[in-house]
Amino acid sequence: MEQSKSIWYITLLLTTIAGFCDTLTFVAADTLFSAHVTGNFIVFAYQVINGNDIYAWIKLLTFPIFIISVIIGGYIASKSSLKYRILFWEGCILTLSGLLAVLFHYLKMDNLWTMYIIAMLIVFAMGLQNAFGKIFSKETHGPTTMMTGNVTQAALDIGALLKSKFKDANSQLSFKKQFVTIGGFLLGCFLGAIAGKKWGLIPVLIPGIFMIFCYLKNNHIKVETKL
Repeated sequence: MEQSKSIWYITLLLTTIAGFCDTLTFVAADTLFSAHVTGNFIVFAYQVINGNDIYAWIKLLTFPIFIISVIIGGYIASKSSLKYRILFWEGCILTLSGLLAVLFHYLKMDNLWTMYIIAMLIVFAMGLQNAFGKIFSKETHGPTTMMTGNVTQAALDIGALLKSKFKDANSQLSFKKQFVTIGGFLLGCFLGAIAGKKWGLIPVLIPGIFMIFCYLKNNHIKVETKL
């Protein structure tokens, strides 16, 4: 029962963070997607045909950075017995990104290059979260960084519920899972949009610190239980 509850919490946490970071970078980092990096191909193509400058090409860097991050995430998972260790490092990188944003702002070094440096770090962090989702797929109710598959499953669940006159228990449970997943991501998107518009990339500190806190608290409880 305890493990089942933790899956709900982890799913909500990760989807909210992914939605937050994805929208934050889109709003505050030149329409760059950090969680769903393939979206950058679309933005890149759009900017190129409209004659945008070299900065449009920087968006292509998200792809190799994302790949490297996923590889490193796989390495971390293979070397640690703690399955949430990947998320700890994600939290550290998000926190570092926020601290750099604060530092650059304080030193009046806010420009496109420092913005992209921070954005690419956030992309790296999201790559770790994607790696976690693939390696430990049973720890969440579905993908936490891209919602297309979750929306598809939710639509299928609605169809099954309508067919059974809302009596299909399996479809009810599945729809609840997708509702939490999609709802968490949407909540993160709204929060990220508001935060990005007001404070730029600095608010990425919030999910970073929160993720580290959750990791340390979770492992502290495990240690006490073992003792």
